[in-house]
Amino acid sequence: MSPTRRRQRQAPHPPARPAAHGYACWYRPVCVLLALLLLLGSLPLPAQDNVRLPDMGGTGKVLPPEQERAFPRDFRLFMRQEGLLVEDPIISAYFEDMGYRLVMHSDDRDRNFHFHVLRIPGINAFAAPAGVVALNAGLILAADTPDEVAGVVAHEIAHVTQNHLQRGMEAQQSMSFPMMLATMGLVLAGSLAGGMDAETAQGVLATGVGMAQQSQINFTRQNESEADRIGIQLMARAGYNPRGMAAFFNTLNRASRSMGAGPPEYLRTHPMTVSRVAEARDRAERLIVRRPIEDDRFHLVQARLRVLMARQPDEAIEYFRGRLKDAEGNEAGNRYGLALALMDASRHSDAEEQLAWLLGQTPDHQIYRLLEADLLMARQRVEPSLDAYGRLYAAYGHSEIVAVPYARALLRAGSSEAAERAAEILVTELRRRPEDLNVSELLAYAADRSGDPVRAAEVVAENYYQRGGLPQAIEQLERILERETLDYYQRARITARLDQLRGEQARRLR
Repeated sequence: MSPTRRRQRQAPHPPARPAAHGYACWYRPVCVLLALLLLLGSLPLPAQDNVRLPDMGGTGKVLPPEQERAFPRDFRLFMRQEGLLVEDPIISAYFEDMGYRLVMHSDDRDRNFHFHVLRIPGINAFAAPAGVVALNAGLILAADTPDEVAGVVAHEIAHVTQNHLQRGMEAQQSMSFPMMLATMGLVLAGSLAGGMDAETAQGVLATGVGMAQQSQINFTRQNESEADRIGIQLMARAGYNPRGMAAFFNTLNRASRSMGAGPPEYLRTHPMTVSRVAEARDRAERLIVRRPIEDDRFHLVQARLRVLMARQPDEAIEYFRGRLKDAEGNEAGNRYGLALALMDASRHSDAEEQLAWLLGQTPDHQIYRLLEADLLMARQRVEPSLDAYGRLYAAYGHSEIVAVPYARALLRAGSSEAAERAAEILVTELRRRPEDLNVSELLAYAADRSGDPVRAAEVVAENYYQRGGLPQAIEQLERILERETLDYYQRARITARLDQLRGEQARRLR
């Protein structure tokens, strides 16, 4: 399961997107919402004498209820449409686990969060409405330890749990809308001109956030200090070393000295002072981590992300070979990244050498065994590959990082029996992740290949809905009901879902 862009785009025959006119109905509002979140992430707050847990009052909502519910999906769709969303299962699952481990030790553990990694090389992170937290790939690649990234994630979680977005919006409404319009214009111009690449999107982030950031920087520092304090407490409770937050500040300072064009984006959206670093270090020293986390995956996930971000496989191969030659960093992570990059370059024998070293160190490591199955499939050894995936799927409780590559491998096997097994796996996975477009696209294909056109058509309808194409989803379900071959249960299930979607459409029209 190589993480590169080329391989990510090989999902077999995804359903078509909604028609252009329907697509635009939600696509422009998503741009508006994105502009809103970029601005709100850095709005200043009223000054306070002391940094303490505030009595917030109010609703804690930045958006109206219906937009609040739709925002996570719209954010994900927008980022996916622009090619900025990292959708690799291993990478996504790792940072989602990290995020929820921290959330579970907060005072707002019942709130829904949505953690994303963005394909943007700049060092930055931000919190957005509805519990959306995003990390740039560049920030993860700049970190030395998982504790450094956990410090950033905990900081952004604190922005959400403390309702900083709402507080900033309420305090600065008079000056926020001109800035929102300016940021909106940048986002819309980029998207309507044919899409933004990663560097352009990063520029929009910098410009949109920068306009608000420079207005009253001192108030924002108060906001940042509060998020630091609460974030450090979350880290210690969750088992991360709270010194990681101050360590990341030092990492940023090193990066800043090496960047001639200016400091990393994170330092502009999260203003840094000498006292802030000292306070973070002092708070961390006073905290005790009672159950430290043993994390043997961070450097593997980081290496996987580096391969994904490389422009060419040879770029990643050279990087990891250089690290191994100079004995820099984590050896297992370097060898794992090198194996992935060699696979991308179709140098399978060389990749097997790295895999042999990894399995020699930890024979039963899930990620190494996944790499073994991926390599077997890359070498067209289909049956041994399916056996390897099947053993992993049975051993790890139907893990999501195994389910998708296993289903892909079954579909590559080509038989209707294998496609039926893939559909069973994907149905289970879609129940757990109903908004995952990759899973629904694969399920539609698997159901069709296994001789279940009704299930395939239903999944296509849901895929339209998740993309924001409500009219297209309704039309698709209406077409399915025209089939005379439907049994009682199929007709009842589809009719019930159609009634739900029509009700939602009526509410939207009102």
